[in-house]
Amino acid sequence: MPSPLQGLKVIELARILAGPWAGQTLADLGAEVIKVEAAQGDDTRAWGPPFITKGDEETASYFHSCNRGKSSVTIDLRDPDDQDRLRDLIKDADIMIENFKVGGLAKYGFDYDSLKQVYPRLLYCSITGFGQTGPYAHRAGYDYIIQGMSGFMSITGDPDGMPQRAGVAITDIFTGVYATTAILAALRMRDTTGQGQHIDMSLFDSAVSVMANQALNYLSTGTPPVRTGNYHPNLTPYQVFECADGHIIIATGNDAQYRRLCSVLNLDDMAEDPKYLRNSDRIANREDMTERLTERTKTFAKDALLSACEDQGIPAGPINDMAEVFADPQVIARGMKVELDGVPYVRSPFVFSDAELTLNRGAPKLGEDN
Repeated sequence: MPSPLQGLKVIELARILAGPWAGQTLADLGAEVIKVEAAQGDDTRAWGPPFITKGDEETASYFHSCNRGKSSVTIDLRDPDDQDRLRDLIKDADIMIENFKVGGLAKYGFDYDSLKQVYPRLLYCSITGFGQTGPYAHRAGYDYIIQGMSGFMSITGDPDGMPQRAGVAITDIFTGVYATTAILAALRMRDTTGQGQHIDMSLFDSAVSVMANQALNYLSTGTPPVRTGNYHPNLTPYQVFECADGHIIIATGNDAQYRRLCSVLNLDDMAEDPKYLRNSDRIANREDMTERLTERTKTFAKDALLSACEDQGIPAGPINDMAEVFADPQVIARGMKVELDGVPYVRSPFVFSDAELTLNRGAPKLGEDN
């Protein structure tokens, strides 16, 4: 079967994660993605251990995680001959992704205003920390710092502990996903107008955008939400619970599920107690309710309580490490792990009825396609 973006050509002048994530997503969807690197390569090639050996090259696993399916060419933007090589690559490209600092490519003639004069159909996606405008536009963007600035860390972690970052660079990942969405929207618009355009993506914008209900909790009340640990700010019980042999997540989404949980835990009196009858009641009495529920969950083994919850239609799940994730029968059944060129990868999460992903090449060696 064909791939959805088969026939599209992408030039990626991006490094680290957000831009490469967008490029990898487009490659999985069938686009030809040419990664343009400096002679020393993308910084993440050295971000190890762990490292993966491919032929005579040792490259960090980090690089492999976001550069699958691309070719690699090395270009020195200061060299006039290499500038000509890059123009030759761009001349029939549909999309260009870059993450230089604002104005960083203008001195070489590869900024959007310069290229649109020659290639009016080119879609040019810039990914920066803070966007092309505003008082922070000149600043470099770092995922960790953006997590703090966006409010994410203010709502993540134990109430009595330090603010916490996420375990992966979620700001970069979200920006890469949003950039892909914007590129596809601009492609559709080009079908109508015949013209390319400049897409201005910001890590900060993306991070603020995904604050979702927490942002609206503040905007609708004027009260900033705070760290709640493993509690949900708007639902309860919806959190981690201790069992006899570890921890699981129980996530009741309505009053009926709460009552069924009480039945599973042999706490029928709590099911009809006015203090816990509705979600708003349970929020008001969360501490006492959680203490009583936990007293009972601690008497169950994890698997036994998960099985009982599933039987009664109560949302619950385990807390897996990576080994458990990739041994999970659902992950195996969905084919999330793929092997390309002898290297394990995690595929993009798209499944089409009449198309397939292009998964025929791992991450490239530096300059493999010069």
